[in-house]
Amino acid sequence: MIKLQKLNKNYITPDSTITALDDINLHVLPGEIFGIIGKSGAGKSTLIRCVNLLEQPTSGQIIVNGEDLTTLTPGELRRARRKIGMIFQHFNLLSSRTVYDNIAFPLELSSLSTQEMKNKIMPLLELTGLMDKRNHYPAQLSGGQKQRVAIARALASEPQVLLCDEATSALDPETTNSILQLLRDIRDKLNIAILLITHEMSVIKACCDRVGILENGKLIEENEVGEFFAYPKTETAKNFIFSSLSQTLAPTLQQHLLATANENTHPVLRLWFLPDTANQPIISQLITQFGLRINILQGNVEYIKKHAMGIMLVAIDGEKNQLQAGIDHLKRIGVNAEIIGHVTNDIISFI
Repeated sequence: MIKLQKLNKNYITPDSTITALDDINLHVLPGEIFGIIGKSGAGKSTLIRCVNLLEQPTSGQIIVNGEDLTTLTPGELRRARRKIGMIFQHFNLLSSRTVYDNIAFPLELSSLSTQEMKNKIMPLLELTGLMDKRNHYPAQLSGGQKQRVAIARALASEPQVLLCDEATSALDPETTNSILQLLRDIRDKLNIAILLITHEMSVIKACCDRVGILENGKLIEENEVGEFFAYPKTETAKNFIFSSLSQTLAPTLQQHLLATANENTHPVLRLWFLPDTANQPIISQLITQFGLRINILQGNVEYIKKHAMGIMLVAIDGEKNQLQAGIDHLKRIGVNAEIIGHVTNDIISFI
């Protein structure tokens, strides 16, 4: 559905050449939601704008629905773009038009009759949960409802591909979840390919089938989402995943956390469990094999595409050599163990 081959995009400045995209190869299949994640400036927006040639690439092929867009005439490109829907972070609705008329906008240049347009728009209102809002204006809608209008408008021309440019970044978490569920429903019902860019791992986790990481214009890692979370290959992937699982110490503990140890303190560890260890009795092993005492401060285990993983914050009491042996054991069996600080004896109890 979407195939990028050796895609490059350079920006020429008076002083230098800036490489925004560097030899990108990517294939998004029909009925698949593919997520691209990266930090600000990684090239995400440039990539998605190249897919429908809002940005002209420096070199490479952009094949969408079987056509190489870089070889088309202006008229052919306009026709091809009708099968590529796009939704944006800021909705881009026409304030003087109702919900119904915003959705109708891309159909108005077609030869469809009023009734034929209505036959297309009404199912989209139903699909996006906007039937009771069809006569409302954008100013009367919430952020989530506005994004639903934008999605319905993008689907009006019956695209085979849907591009989502940070489509949930302006929404609260609950609304974000409802929009991601809508995208999954659209994928399931319409079997279209969805390319989604984001800087939020929670979006990748909740919505996508496959994911790629963009860093400095390069696609540095790509995998099925469950495998990506379970077995990250690059440090960048590990950092993204860790940030999505990470738990912050309660403020009452955080304010007493010390950077260095002394004879009256206990270390606080953050344990990151990947699938091979998430279901093992790690705490029992530390107690029985190494004689350590454990106080579990916080913890969570979740399943991502059937892969179990989680994170735990613990305080540990024991002799220095026992503690080091326990940490070495955790690392040998694949648990990421990090000492994040130390707390005094009167703050953490082991009784």
